[in-house]
Amino acid sequence: MAGLTRRVLFLAATLALCAAPAAARVRPVAPILTTPDAVDVRSYAEPRRARVTHVDLDLAVDFASRTLRGTAALDVLAQRGVDEVVLDALGLQIEKVTTPAGRPLAWRLGARDGDKGAPLTVQLGGAKRIVVTYAAAPEASALQWLPPELTAGKAKPFLYSQGQPTLNRSWFPTQDSPGVRQTWTARLVVPEDLVAVMSGERLTPKGEPAGPGRRAYRFRMEHPVPTYLVALAVGDLALRELGARTGVYTEPAMLDRAAHELADTEKMVEAAEALYGPYRWGRYDVLVLPPAFPYGGMENTTLTFLTPTFITGDRANVGLVAHELAHSWSGNLVTNATWPDVWLNEGFTSYVENRIMEAIYGRERAVIEADLTWDGLQADIAELGGPADPRTRLYGEPGGQIDYFKGETFLRTLETLVGRARWDAYLRGYFDRHAFQPQTTAGFLADLRKHLVKGDAALEAKLQLDAWAYGSGLPDNAVHLRSPALAEVDRSVKAFADGAPAASLPAKGWTTQEWQRFLNNLPRKLSATQLADLDGAFGLSASTNGYVRSAWLELAIANRYEPALPSLRGFLGGVGRGLFVNPLYSGLMKQGDWGQALARQYFAETKATYHPSLAARIARTVAGQPER
Repeated sequence: MAGLTRRVLFLAATLALCAAPAAARVRPVAPILTTPDAVDVRSYAEPRRARVTHVDLDLAVDFASRTLRGTAALDVLAQRGVDEVVLDALGLQIEKVTTPAGRPLAWRLGARDGDKGAPLTVQLGGAKRIVVTYAAAPEASALQWLPPELTAGKAKPFLYSQGQPTLNRSWFPTQDSPGVRQTWTARLVVPEDLVAVMSGERLTPKGEPAGPGRRAYRFRMEHPVPTYLVALAVGDLALRELGARTGVYTEPAMLDRAAHELADTEKMVEAAEALYGPYRWGRYDVLVLPPAFPYGGMENTTLTFLTPTFITGDRANVGLVAHELAHSWSGNLVTNATWPDVWLNEGFTSYVENRIMEAIYGRERAVIEADLTWDGLQADIAELGGPADPRTRLYGEPGGQIDYFKGETFLRTLETLVGRARWDAYLRGYFDRHAFQPQTTAGFLADLRKHLVKGDAALEAKLQLDAWAYGSGLPDNAVHLRSPALAEVDRSVKAFADGAPAASLPAKGWTTQEWQRFLNNLPRKLSATQLADLDGAFGLSASTNGYVRSAWLELAIANRYEPALPSLRGFLGGVGRGLFVNPLYSGLMKQGDWGQALARQYFAETKATYHPSLAARIARTVAGQPER
């Protein structure tokens, strides 16, 4: 609670003294940060007046109608004299709101404002717990209902949720803001031949009878978490143990490949604990989803969701696993209070990921990945219009992957300037001090000054903290780790650009990261002969490595290289990961009539295979609308 004013401390005490239900009193209640920059404009909630502390979900999953239907029971902690609570709802079909005893409560659903949804205001009538009976609409933006043909097994349907940043309000009503941490339980009733998993403790791993042809699965999360971390999946799932507290869920057809790729997961947990303190969430399991999943991974507590595109057989892309695991400290344990503070989530996690990778795979690999981060940062700054553009700031609304790349570089710079031992001690203490709490950029800087700088004016000037957090571009103390291995790749880039045949390049044995450096650093304008030489020598159009193939296809699009179009069409129809497909659609749209016609054609063919949030973004791209 460092940095709270006396007024806020008084308010916290007042809330704590309010008559709350016995069940709510014994549950841990995380504080609400009330500094001016902690107001969440993406939520209708008014948590300083009345806040949700716990949610109990009881929902039936219906694949035929593509709906979730049931109840959400919410514990509400209200300031004395406040008799209403405001929730977030996006497309929810509200049937009624009552007390647990069934007494009706007055409620109203306000006007919808796009993806923000609508405020659901409930008159409490003295109640400390309310029950909302509702259904999530078939088009709920957090949910993707996959027909059997879009799964690995091709035999059974699949459902999963993706809630970050503000989509979970489309499948259950609550205060959907990262600063409002809540405990939760859930009961999911699903077809008996399917398995349900969620991002909490699995109380009934094998389910229990719930009527003809149905089984119920129950889950619990006893630590207060931000709402976006509540996640579910239902499908033909099997579990393979990876270690004493780690395992992988996926469809049986993918289980062997996934388990092979994830063999080092338990070691990663141990490495992270050695660096930053105990893993506080019990088990760490991974769910490998069908290809339609729009992200590389999602750090849902106890159950990371992963794209299958990371599986390449050589464990070259398990940095993705290290990243999502790292969120168990940065993001899940200490959470950005509002979305303009998101770099506290992603930038920290990218840095911790790199440290885990170094601990498991050695310094050379960590430096390779840090060097690629620098590449990505420079490319983003250029794409956003240069270092003066406000979208290159950490705090606010960063563009590209600035929150990841610049945030990671900021922390690496701090490590370098103060020394690793001192920095590690600080960061471990930071996670302990702020565990299970939201954090703001201002709060982090205050913590740095109190526990690391400690009034040292020379060190304060050396670190340039405010310039990093609030300034555009890069401060002049930014640390760039340079990889000798990637420097060798750079020589191959120059050789090929100067006319060397592809077959003469020392590419045999290159890792995914080396291929990315090569393809991304080639001149954007190459001849059809050069492109054919590359594809013929290395089979890039047929690559099963999504990182390599997407980088190749970006280059092909930039040169309107039509022999690669069948590969492009197949890739866009078989992969739903935004990191791969967004640049391809954007690249097509930059190619005038030729590319724009292809973008519209391919999107019309493939949009049904994409998660709703990704489909909406691509729709804006192919319509020529600006990013938002």
